[in-house]
Amino acid sequence: MLQVLDILKVAHRNTVDPSMNLLHMKEQFIPGSIQYVIRRYYPTQNWQNDDTGMLVYHYSAKKAEENFLELRFCISGNKYCFERSCAECSEQPTKNCSGKHDTVDVFSFHFSSTFLHQFVHNVKLSNRKDEVLAFKHPNSFTKIFPVCSRKRMTLDALLNHSYSGAMENIFTNAKVHELLLYSLECLVDEKEEGFTCKFLADDAGRERIYLAREILLQHIGDPITIKALSRKVAMNECYLKKGFKEVFGTTIFDFYQQQRMEHAKYLLYEKSLTVTDVSAMLGYSSISHFSAAFKKHTGLKPCELLR
Repeated sequence: MLQVLDILKVAHRNTVDPSMNLLHMKEQFIPGSIQYVIRRYYPTQNWQNDDTGMLVYHYSAKKAEENFLELRFCISGNKYCFERSCAECSEQPTKNCSGKHDTVDVFSFHFSSTFLHQFVHNVKLSNRKDEVLAFKHPNSFTKIFPVCSRKRMTLDALLNHSYSGAMENIFTNAKVHELLLYSLECLVDEKEEGFTCKFLADDAGRERIYLAREILLQHIGDPITIKALSRKVAMNECYLKKGFKEVFGTTIFDFYQQQRMEHAKYLLYEKSLTVTDVSAMLGYSSISHFSAAFKKHTGLKPCELLR
């Protein structure tokens, strides 16, 4: 099952994800202006992930010219049609059209320190958001956040507008500024835990957190303790729990339970496995324990997803 954070990491490298079919790509790279890439994919595997955003703050005291802020988003639920002239079709394949495709849409917006300087010029830096925009916060960090309705509407607008030429540039510029505003609102001020996680300031610390996530996913049916997980990634248990919460916005336990239940939904609905089989595959000691956990996460009984 594809994972949204893997897709967002691909967006950072500015490469096409090989696990999905690229339907459409639009990009703009103009020095001193907004730089962005929008990719629309057709997933080749089952896609069961929530819309997710990522804010990346890169800071280097020695190479200030390389400082940047990047926003990445991954959303699903939209449709893409190659035949732009048949917008009113009933989505049935025709001679010249294969119909609309469900998409996973990936956005990457890059803001240089020079570009962001316009917002903090002659401004008294009174909070963390201002410090980030002015690149006065001394440590790099990554922040994961959900895509609220405002961000989702703005992202959808970037996909579905009808502007062209200069009007398109004005429209895109306005929408990207909206995304920047809404995303910065996700940063909590002075007591923001992420700003105290200094061990996440370097790539090695963050990579250990990402590795921990990968190991958890590999143990969907074979639960692993936090103690064992910390040994595998060579990180103190306290740091691991704190760093995981900061990077992924959830605790290790809640993340693991969410992934297990999402995988259970896939096995029950898409693969039509029995409740007994799924319970055993996910490492539950009894069907009743699995059913209780599943209902707590989804609000449904496992048998309600059987086809």
